[in-house]
This record gives sequence, C-alpha cells and structure tokens, in this order.
Amino acid sequence: MSAASPRVDEVKRLAGKGKCPMHTQKAKAHASTWWPNKLNLGPLSGEKPASDTSIYAKDFLTLDLEEVKKDITALMTDSQEWWPADYGHYGPFFVRMTWHAAGTYRTFDGRGGGGRGNLRFSPLNSWPDNGNLDKARRLLWPVKQKYGKNLSWADLMILTGNVAIESMGLKTFGFGGGRADIWEPEEDIYWGQERAWLAAERGGLGDELDNPLGAVQMGLIYVNPQGPGGNPDILAAAKDIRTTFGRMAMNDEETVALIAGGHTFGKAHGAGNPGNVGPEPEGAGIVEQGFGWTSTYKSGKGGDAITSGLEGAWTAEPTKWDNGYFHNLFAYEWEQTKSPAGATQWIPKGGIDADKVPDAHDPEKRHAPIMFTTDLALKEDPIYGPISKNFFENPDVFAEAFSKAWYKLTHRDMGPPKRFLGSLVPEVQIWQDPVPKFQGTLIGDAEIKTLKESIIGTGIPPAHFMKAAWASAATFRGTDHRGGTNGARVTLAPQNTWECNDPEELKTVLDALGKLKEGFPGDISTADLIVLAGCAGVEAAAAAGGVTVSVPFSPGRGDATVELTDADSFAVLESFADGFRNYIGSKAMIPGMSPEAFLVDKARMLNLTKSEMAALVGGMRVTGCNAGGSTLGVFTDKPGTLSNDFFVTLMDMSVKWETVIAEETKESYEAKDRKTGEVKWKASRFDLIFGSNSELRALSEYYAQAGGNDSLVKDFVAAWAKVMELGKGEGW
Repeated sequence: MSAASPRVDEVKRLAGKGKCPMHTQKAKAHASTWWPNKLNLGPLSGEKPASDTSIYAKDFLTLDLEEVKKDITALMTDSQEWWPADYGHYGPFFVRMTWHAAGTYRTFDGRGGGGRGNLRFSPLNSWPDNGNLDKARRLLWPVKQKYGKNLSWADLMILTGNVAIESMGLKTFGFGGGRADIWEPEEDIYWGQERAWLAAERGGLGDELDNPLGAVQMGLIYVNPQGPGGNPDILAAAKDIRTTFGRMAMNDEETVALIAGGHTFGKAHGAGNPGNVGPEPEGAGIVEQGFGWTSTYKSGKGGDAITSGLEGAWTAEPTKWDNGYFHNLFAYEWEQTKSPAGATQWIPKGGIDADKVPDAHDPEKRHAPIMFTTDLALKEDPIYGPISKNFFENPDVFAEAFSKAWYKLTHRDMGPPKRFLGSLVPEVQIWQDPVPKFQGTLIGDAEIKTLKESIIGTGIPPAHFMKAAWASAATFRGTDHRGGTNGARVTLAPQNTWECNDPEELKTVLDALGKLKEGFPGDISTADLIVLAGCAGVEAAAAAGGVTVSVPFSPGRGDATVELTDADSFAVLESFADGFRNYIGSKAMIPGMSPEAFLVDKARMLNLTKSEMAALVGGMRVTGCNAGGSTLGVFTDKPGTLSNDFFVTLMDMSVKWETVIAEETKESYEAKDRKTGEVKWKASRFDLIFGSNSELRALSEYYAQAGGNDSLVKDFVAAWAKVMELGKGEGW
C-alpha cells in the first residue's frame, strides 16, 4: 500500500508550511519527483468529456450483468500472442489485477481501494508491485469498449476478478456495482515519503508502521513476499502481514483466507535478470503507448516474463480452485532457494516432487512447487498456523472464508449497502455498517416546530445540542462513505466515549432527547432527533444575535443497534484532531502533519469547500462548540451567539499575536493590545490559519466586512445543513 513520494526534506518543508501530506500539492510533487518528464495536465485537471452528462448509477443499471460476465469469461481463455496467458488461462492474472486495484484500501482514512478506477493512473499504475498489470487492463479493453459508459473501468476491474475466480471453479459471494471512474489521479492520498522504490525506510522486521501507511516498502501493496526488507525471517513477515492486513480491515482468519486463496491460483514471474526490464508506464517512452516494464529478456513474455522476480507456482493446478495450497504448505519441509532473477523463495526440502507442477507454457517442462516467505508465515505463526490447519482440514470452510473475504476486499471502500447496485448484490454484511430503514410516519412542519420548542425548553445550552449533532455527523468520510448521522451511532460505543465528543456532556444531551422521544406522540428516530436538536441550537444562536433563520431539516434516518455495529471497526473514525471543535486529542497524530492540515483533511472528508469550512469554523467558535469547553478562538464578547465576530476579531489590527506554547502540534497564541500589552484573546493554529493563509484570509475579510454578519449566518446555516445530511439514507 505504497507509492511514489517527494524527498523527505520536501515532506518536512511542506508540512511545516501547513501542507497536508495527503493533499494536492504534495501529491503533485510525487509525480514530478518520480517522473519529471511526464506531461503536466494540472492546469486542465478536474474535467470529464463535455459530452458525458450521464449519471453512472443509472447507466450501470441498464446492463445485463450475466451477458457482461459471459464476455469476460470468454476472454479468460482467449490467449493473445502479444501477452500469452499462463496455462492458457488469464484467470490468475485478472485475480491479481483485481486484488491490486482494491488492496490499497486503508481503514485509517478510508482512502485507496478500487472504487474509482485509480489503478489506471499514477502512481499506482507504475508501482513495482503492480508490474505488468498494464497488460491486464489492456486485455480488458474490448469489453470496456463494447459496454462504454454503462460499465466503468472501476466496476469492470472488480467484476473481472469475480469472473476469473468463478471460471476457475469457486462461486464468489457477490458483486455490487456503482463505482464511478475518476479522470485523473487522486492527489490527496499520502502514500509515503521514501526516496526510492522498495527501500526499507518505513519499518520492516516487524517495526510498527506510521499511520496511515499499510505497506512496509515503497511500491508494494502490502508486504515484501521475500520477507521484511528482503530478509527471509518468517515470523517477522507474519508480524508485518498482521499489521498491514489489519490496516485494510482484515482479521487473522480473513488474512489467511485471502493469501491462501490468492496463491491457489497462478504463478510468480522471475524468468531472468530484472535489469532487462524497462521503465514503468509513467516513465516509458511515447511509442510504448501506455505500456511499461518492457523486457528485453528473450521474448519478454510468457515463460520469459519478469514481474516480481520470484518464479513458480504454488499448486499443481494453478487455474483450478482446490485445497492444493494448504496441502503443499503442510506436506513438505521447505528450504530456501533463489529464483532465476535472484529472489529468495522456498521449495520442498531434498528435491521432493521437483516435477509436480506443470510449466505455464511448455508441456515438456515440470517444476517443483514454491512458497514465499510470507506463505510460510501462515504455517509457522502461532495464530495463523491453527487457522491454516483448520482450512486445510475443512476445504468448505476455507472456500466460504475466502469468498467472503474476497467480497470484503473488493467492496470495503464502497460504503453502506444502499450504494451497491445490480443483480449480484448479496445479503448485507456487518462491515457495511448497516442501518435499518426508518419505520413510521415522517414528521411534518408542525411537529418539527413543536419538537424544536421542546428541545430549547429543556434549558440545556443550544451549543450543547449543536455539539451533539456535530459529533454524530462529523464521523462521515467522503472517501469510503462511512459515518454520518444515519444510525445515531453516537449513542453507542465507542463513539459515546470518545474524548472529542465530551462524553459526560453528550450523555446529558442524549438523556434529555431520550425523554423527549418517549413523550413524543409521533414517529421520530433518535438519529433524526439529534440532528433536529442541532438545528434548533443553530436557530437559537442566530436568534440571540437578532437574526431569524430556519435550518433545513429532513427526517428519515434510521437507528443502528449494537448487534448491527462492529464497534472495533468504528474506532478508526475517532478524530485525532478536529479543527471545527478546536480539538487536538491525546492520541498521536501523523508525524509532521500540522493541525491546520488536519482541519483541511477533515473538511475534505466532509465534502466541504473552503468557504464552507471557514463559515463553519467561525460560527462554531462563537456559538461555543469547542470541545472540552476550550476558550481558544472564541473571539466574541457574546458567546453563544451566531455572528461574524470570529472574523472581525481576527482581522483587527489593534492587536498583535504572539506564541505562548510551542509544544509540537499543541501550539497556542495570545493577542495583545498593541498599546497596553493587555491580553485580549487566545487562539490555536486552527484559528490563526484563517488570518495567515492568503486564500483563507480572503474569506475571513469577506465575512468581517460590512454586511458580513448576514453572509456568515447564511453560509453557516447552509454548510451546517449540508454536513447533517451526509450519509443520510445510506443504510439498508
């Protein structure tokens, strides 16, 4: 799960200037650093063809998926001379393509995965671990061309993996479509800061990896198959596997099933010296037409192909689903050897069964089965070993575990069940964060008005209702569509215990809302009531400033249950830092990432624009929405009132800001009267960035100028309503 990045000193320089390693400027540096001769299309970015006005979900539903599957199935054994199929079957090749398209997903921030077709673009299309997958995508072009805009590359690459597995004998668990393609690289993903491909700078030998990284080396999807840093240490490899697979949402059983299932198919390619392999697609010449890794070793293809540098197959029937992988794993003692390319791998000790495996292209040749160091970890690790033994002894259990883990691998980044389209979608899984649909009669305007009056009538400060609603909504991630107000999981563990949510205050609010719900004669979910309470709080805060507003609210959210909540999986949604609440937690943040970069990233997750981010921060400060009751950034003499005071104060030239505490990321500042030296205000980096950054200062000036109060209130209400709607209806 790694890719190209700028130099280490460049990372530190940009981080010090408030540039998030996950954001656009950094990602553009990735490309320019690794491929300086690549044509820069940045000035023209962000557009799809002008004639494409289609809505992909609607187009996808017109497909006959069974017909599409037939076309893909036919492709499996239609071996092309320009890139011949191993064993006459492309199935294993396409399984690898699908795996590598989906396998970049990471739980930390929901980035990566196969949901956008980004395997077509840099840096993923040129990672060493993705060697020769450019050919797999090109083999699929006739299918993509036939179905056009009705079938995205993203859906095609995932569906093809399913078809490949089924063509080799295993029924897959299901497939959900609806992945719309992107048209340029995702430039807000931080893949790492190494100087070179496959350099062991971020860990290795079991060292803990920096969040959010999930691969141990630059250019790998997960771990080095030869062992950490190329060192064939089996137990250290197991530790790396557990860390990396855990960071892409897999438990130990799912991890074993995926590795063993994947290696049931196909072979590794390391026919000769890797020095014969040409540059990756992004670095290749224009005549290559998007191809990379062109090899000058003999024919450069088929039996002469060089990809990973490892060479050989794990089983005797590499295009058939069976239990051969586990049979071989436990049947032999394994000894180290070298592939023709010089990579460390393992074969049965003493030359046993040296002719068990057929050659992929020459019927006259036979070979010994092979294992990687990472394969032997599934046998030797004290946790993986018993799981592998159980799968070996119970093939049906293994088949079911793999099919479900494969479905999770290829769909984890898609979000709630409602986003899954098509006739092949199976029953809902708990990792999809299911929320039952709201059952009842939706409340109308009169009931909404009555409930708002009752909410304010509790005597609880309006800001506390706003904070509870924000705690519910702010878990949403636009990357993998997790979190949000639907389900009211803020009432459940672990969210109701998070430090950023002020648990004791939150409990008071939820208890009060629970009593209102019990006494309410109509139908309303707890999720809706929490959002409605936040709306009432905003309206009360605006009214305190003499402005009458009505915050848009639409009911229909459902309530999740403990049984439908995988509590452990929700832990990753907890905020390390939330600039909207002026919160920096006790847990460590990403090294070198500034608080203001976290604020921008949080806004990105909430699908906010710069102006929406600014309006929300300014409004939440003055209304009293800081976590823990912090007074930092509360630039007003009438707290609790929705106004533009935050921006007016920040633009005030009668004060001068000075650093008070400069302790790593928890810096704080004081504004002193330029004449008297009196301390007037206190602030965090989250606050001062709106006066320091030129683009944000322009927005601050807009809200601070004459007429800015009305503008702030209007924009705050619109942005608040937008956040409250995120994730709504994405349940069952």
